[in-house]
Parts: sequence; C-alpha cells; structure tokens
Amino acid sequence: MNDRPPAPGGLALIEALVNTLDIETGADTLDTADGRAAFGLTEGDTPAARELREALRTVCLVHAGHRPPGRSTADLDRLLADAPLRVTVDALGAAALRPAGDPDALTSRIAAAIAAAAADGTWSRLKACEAEDCQWAYYDRSPACRSRWCSMSVCGARAKMRTYRARRTNAE
Repeated sequence: MNDRPPAPGGLALIEALVNTLDIETGADTLDTADGRAAFGLTEGDTPAARELREALRTVCLVHAGHRPPGRSTADLDRLLADAPLRVTVDALGAAALRPAGDPDALTSRIAAAIAAAAADGTWSRLKACEAEDCQWAYYDRSPACRSRWCSMSVCGARAKMRTYRARRTNAE
C-alpha cells in the first residue's frame, strides 16, 4: 500500500516486518515459506515473529501520535530484553552495537537496528499509517516529521473524503 521509498538502514528490516500483515485483507506473508525465509524464520519462529511485529506496530503508531487501546510499548521493551547488545570496536576504532547472542536471530537484528536508529535520530521517523484499516509502516521523510498516512493518494485521500462528506452531511 505504501508508495514511499523504504526506510534507511536497519529500519528497512523493521518496516518490512511490520508490513508483512495487510490489515485490510488479512493477508500475512509470515504464513508463507517465502515470507518466513525473507526474515530467516522457521515455521516454529512464526508466533514469536508475529508478537514482535505487533509490538513494533504499536511503537510505530505511538511515533505517529496514536495511543492504540489495549496495546503498550512495554511489549516491545519486554521482547527486546531477550536480545542484549554489546559494543564492538573494529580495527579502525569505530564502535558499533552488535547482538550479544545469536546475531542472526530476528529479535537481535531488530534490537541492533533500533539502537542504531535511536543513535542517529531516525527511530521516531518510523511510523504507522493512522488509517485503522491500514496501519502500514512507513518512514516519514517530511521536514517537519508530521506525515499521517502511508500514502497520500490512498489512505490520505480516503480520510480527506470522509472528512469532506461528514462536513457536507452536517451542513445539510
């Protein structure tokens, strides 16, 4: 649904994971072998990946200024506790955060991506569309960081049309 370019760096992984579920149709690419392979998952990893995905979606909604009822950012905090990071220094002296455990585990890769994005100031730009039937993740590149929809031509147009029709109905 998103007509925007993908998020930069490690945020692209998070954006891709959140967008494995199309809320409008119910299609979940984590149900397919190709969808799981894209994230290095086995069929047994799928329930945990779904839990991680929805916790990430909640944070993306919060970044966009929404407080989803019955959902909390504490869920993501709890999940990331299982993916500790450590500081590594390369031969040139550059420091980076790396997973302390299995570097290929999805939660570890997500934790490292969040840490890097928080450090460079881009984490809060990963948002979820405010349309309840969408909630697609997107990276907000607007100068003021105030984008509300994944696609102005789809979700934005629908919201503006609903507002217009409501005003017309109230005026009559």
